[in-house]
Amino acid sequence: MLPCTLVRMNDWPEGWSGDNRGGGYGHGSAGARPDARAMRQVQRGPAASPRGVPQQPSYNDGYGQGAGGGEPYDSGYNTGQVYGSPGGSGGGHDGYAGGRGERPAPNWRKRIKWTAISVVTVLVATTIGTYFWADSKLNREVDLSKVIDRPDEGEGTNYLIVGSDSRAGLSDEQKKELHTGSAEGKRTDSMMILHTGSNGPTLISLPRDSNVTIPTFVGSESGKTYKSTGRQVKLNAAYAEDGPELLVRTVEANTGLRIDHYVEIGFAGFANIVDAVGGVEIDIPKGGMKDTKSGADFEEGKQTLNGEESLAFVRTRYALARSDLDRTKNQQKFLAALASQTATPSTVLNPFKLYPTMSAGLDTLIVDEDMGLFDLADMFWAMKGVTSGDGKSINMPISGNAANGNLQWDTTKVKKLVEELRNDDAVTVSDS
Repeated sequence: MLPCTLVRMNDWPEGWSGDNRGGGYGHGSAGARPDARAMRQVQRGPAASPRGVPQQPSYNDGYGQGAGGGEPYDSGYNTGQVYGSPGGSGGGHDGYAGGRGERPAPNWRKRIKWTAISVVTVLVATTIGTYFWADSKLNREVDLSKVIDRPDEGEGTNYLIVGSDSRAGLSDEQKKELHTGSAEGKRTDSMMILHTGSNGPTLISLPRDSNVTIPTFVGSESGKTYKSTGRQVKLNAAYAEDGPELLVRTVEANTGLRIDHYVEIGFAGFANIVDAVGGVEIDIPKGGMKDTKSGADFEEGKQTLNGEESLAFVRTRYALARSDLDRTKNQQKFLAALASQTATPSTVLNPFKLYPTMSAGLDTLIVDEDMGLFDLADMFWAMKGVTSGDGKSINMPISGNAANGNLQWDTTKVKKLVEELRNDDAVTVSDS
């Protein structure tokens, strides 16, 4: 039996001895060979000899040697081979070598360039749009070409700034709140000449009770020529008689100074501008201020006035020692403070304050036909300069009272003042 049994075992294709079992892989192999694609860490060896033992697969232990001392296993990452892509050619998931390559670094220079271009484009478009919007809101109603016999032009620019008591646009309730009364028509509550030039701005208040002579003029509506009769009246009467054109004609004829631009604002616009900028800080003089006619009722010291309070402040005259002269001083102080507040970065750079402020002012401003936005900006910056100490503010020099009780200008000082303004020299004349 033994020899027979041995013969039959030798009939097996390849003798199995211990751990050497032909093509098997491990003790429990059922003959299935692992697939290299299913198990990437396994690499097939070369084909076995006809009756020899096939070379066992080698395993890379991560340190450069395969299990059993064989050749190190190449994972295929260096050749581009990835899971599920035999041969390693073009199989990367993202199109980069081996599916694991780094993405190209972003071109920051290009991104910054296009971002800057976009920002500049938006700013330019916004600026242009704002300019045309604001320019369209200017009420260019005053025609200075109707003014006759005008003085020669001088150096610098002269603005005639007028605060009128126009109630246009005010409801009955607003008239009551602002203490404006309900008088028909409009008169000038304040008049100032603002000179801008190379020696800093100069702001000169013209008291409404100033004694002036009405010159020969051409009616703004009728076109008729009205010869001068030598009538002497208060300055604000010229405005009441024939409006801005006659006021400019009268100022030029009585001073000899040419007016380049005219700017007028009414009660409603004045109050709205103050409210739009969030109020204006004013230092109320010692003793406070109370005037039932203007509605002023202020304690002494620094305080922020809203639109209604500001209007009461600039209109107050009966609570002041020198009535009209002291009022013009207060008007100068307030308008300069308002311009300074309006020209701050917190207003100019904040669209939520800038546009309401511009809208409030432009809706009620009345200017001459040649007035542009740049002229208006020049005027505001000059007003701010007066506040900051870069300029000077005075009243028109007064020598006393005329026979009719009006304030008489000091003709000698006025002549010198006008000469300095015309030549754009530093102003040396004072109002004392």
